[in-house]
Amino acid sequence: MTTAPKHALVEAIVSFLGSQDLLDRGDVRAALEREIDRDGPESLVALMERLSTDDGLAYSPPDSLARRIHHLLAERFLTAESRLVGAHHLAGVAGAPVVVVSNHLSYADANVIEILLHRDGAELAERLTALAGPKVFTSRERRFSSLCFGTIKVPQSTDVSSEEAVLNAREVARAARQAIQVAHERLAAGDGLVLFGEGTRSRGGRMQRMLPAVARYLEVPGTWVLPVGLTGPEALFPVGDTHLRATAVTLTIGAPMRADALRARACHDRRAIVDGIGLAVAAVLPPAYRGVYANGGRAED
Repeated sequence: MTTAPKHALVEAIVSFLGSQDLLDRGDVRAALEREIDRDGPESLVALMERLSTDDGLAYSPPDSLARRIHHLLAERFLTAESRLVGAHHLAGVAGAPVVVVSNHLSYADANVIEILLHRDGAELAERLTALAGPKVFTSRERRFSSLCFGTIKVPQSTDVSSEEAVLNAREVARAARQAIQVAHERLAAGDGLVLFGEGTRSRGGRMQRMLPAVARYLEVPGTWVLPVGLTGPEALFPVGDTHLRATAVTLTIGAPMRADALRARACHDRRAIVDGIGLAVAAVLPPAYRGVYANGGRAED
């Protein structure tokens, strides 16, 4: 009964991977089929249903089969040079509500974070929930990738969105309030939120100024902010491309900061709060990636 859905899923994944010399497509098919068969037909049916389900602005839980498939594929696309740096900082946020704030280079960013944390054995990898823009839910490929962790759909304004995801100002405000409420609930439940404070991917790899609204996700008492820097995903899944490319990626983790203390130091000014986080992210990135936060003292206007 599940032969047709399995074949459809496997072929869709192989097609998305593209034609690459380093990949034996027959080997990939066989590995995917083994992974799918291991879970049984119920898991496959559930995954296929998830790919066509829109949870709206509600929390969308992860799918274990989708996650394992991504881990399998990562062994072929993240080269041996891929690494996690600064893992010792994770001990400070173990089991605590934490907002992971990263620079944004590609649609693969959240998956890279999850995979490298998982490889390191970090407990944080098991409780991630990513804030995802509407475009993530507009194709089955992006939706499939989002099932590796929990997700919360967040709105995008005309300032950072393409035409396929634009809402008017009233709709954005209403959806933003709901997304923040759901995010606060997930933090209180013990999740680690992953957000990209720039609101959109960087086309040139350099950081853009973070959005003041990001500060609203930090209002749950006891929350930590974990600044992290990514390099490499812009080559793994380039903006405007439709296929993955094997490359080395690095996730560098900075020192965690107490959100309450950060907000107090900034006198609860949202712009000052997010610029402080932006500088902390830039500090763990190579100079070429720091963009508007390159000066190290204050964000440029």
